Amino acid sequence: MESLMLRDDQSRSPADRQRSDRQRLDRQRSSCPVLLSQRLVLRAPHVEDIDALAHLANNAAIATMVSRMPHPYTAKDAADFVRRTNIGEIGKCVYAITKAENGEFMGCCALEPHPGDEDTLELGYWLGEPYWNKGYATEAAHALIDMAFRTREIARIDARCRVTNIASRRVIQKSGFQFQGSGMVGNLATRGMMPVEWYRLDRKTWLSLKSWGEMR
Repeated sequence: MESLMLRDDQSRSPADRQRSDRQRLDRQRSSCPVLLSQRLVLRAPHVEDIDALAHLANNAAIATMVSRMPHPYTAKDAADFVRRTNIGEIGKCVYAITKAENGEFMGCCALEPHPGDEDTLELGYWLGEPYWNKGYATEAAHALIDMAFRTREIARIDARCRVTNIASRRVIQKSGFQFQGSGMVGNLATRGMMPVEWYRLDRKTWLSLKSWGEMR
């Protein structure tokens, strides 16, 4: 009997499905507002970002440090990424990291729900190599973390970095995260596994931090 039933989205008219899609996107945008910091604007990835995204992401030094970035990274990969982020997933926020002064695309960061734990979000980020060691990743992470704790009813945020990624570990530690343990995760670029460290920032610790500036 169940196999004869239509899925809800299949039983609706095209106009109703389009209206539902627009409503879902509106909810997604309202839960992922544009974020401003001293030097950055964090906003949804745009089609106009595709060329810069493909150029910066096509770097083995980046792909081998994150879990889900293919290598080589092509313009098609960039276009698919932008399309997927614009479709939206409730609870997940993907941002383009851009310079406030000129809108220059520098990389991406994201918050996404932790599987099986509605009280936890996972933080991720990457920057193109020309923008390393300038404090941009830390600034973006602080903006995301503040937004998450102020607008979401969550208890904690997790972050992971490859054990050899000293720069990413520094960003995580400067953002108040505490070491929890280590493990292995898949790496799309190498089609293998990589060792990672797991860090956590809980709401109580975040509230105890007088200002991000004290941690720099």
